Amino acid sequence: MDPMDPSASEPLVRLALEEDLGAGDLTTEAVVDSGAQAVATIVGKEAGVLAGGPVAIRVLRALDERIEVLEAAAEGTRFGPGTRLLVLRGRARALLSGERTALNFLGRLCGIATLTARFLEAVKGLPVRILDTRKTTPGLRALEKYAVATAGGTNHRAGLHDAVLLKGNHYALAGGSVEAAVARARERARAGVPIHAEARSLEEALGVIRGGAEVVLLDNFEPDALRDVLAAAREEARRRGRRVEFEASGGVTLENVRRFAQAGVDRISVGALTRSAPWIDVAMRCEPATAGAGA
Repeated sequence: MDPMDPSASEPLVRLALEEDLGAGDLTTEAVVDSGAQAVATIVGKEAGVLAGGPVAIRVLRALDERIEVLEAAAEGTRFGPGTRLLVLRGRARALLSGERTALNFLGRLCGIATLTARFLEAVKGLPVRILDTRKTTPGLRALEKYAVATAGGTNHRAGLHDAVLLKGNHYALAGGSVEAAVARARERARAGVPIHAEARSLEEALGVIRGGAEVVLLDNFEPDALRDVLAAAREEARRRGRRVEFEASGGVTLENVRRFAQAGVDRISVGALTRSAPWIDVAMRCEPATAGAGA
């Protein structure tokens, strides 16, 4: 799902508007003339990274398809308090009625992009990728992963349908042998489907490599313990003539992510990017659409 594709994100926009509008915006309809035009300026109230501008526009155009975009900051732009992110002109009722829904999407996605940028800054200069996970808001995964990518992060699998990722519960229900479970997945997976496998010890890391995993997810290791595990696991992969990537996950924070990166992993998955990102506060200011308004 491409969240910037109208056919993909419009159902989410429609559902969010229905949730807020119900049978109608009683306040706006009571005090704003139906033919009134306005200019709306969306600004950041704190520092952040912009993600979701096109979604906010789509929300407002769902209520007035003729809304004009007078200004739009580029996605991925770093902004400070008071920065103009979007300037729009259209029916006043549509702008007011769609305000909160548009800002909800924008604040959430900017928050994810901003936290992602902070993690990337923390590992700057090191050859490692920062990945998201499936710990996303139900229904909003594509948008939230878009925000991660907008900030420069890397998207992990979109869902259960595009990669194999074996974890502890899979091993337990597949007979207990990590090597056998990975080998079975390798044998049965469709051509081209990547095989990722979790390892919670050096023994398991060696086993999933022998089974044929392409990505070994080293789960809940302390950064210092990763070095020895990585050295032995990379040697096993080299001995078998296989290219294997190693990923750290579990317990990763802004404070320790650089230590994980320095241990030598290729990738670090961080559930907090989408699970724990605080919203960025954004606001909309409206004024009558008179000559020069919004300029």
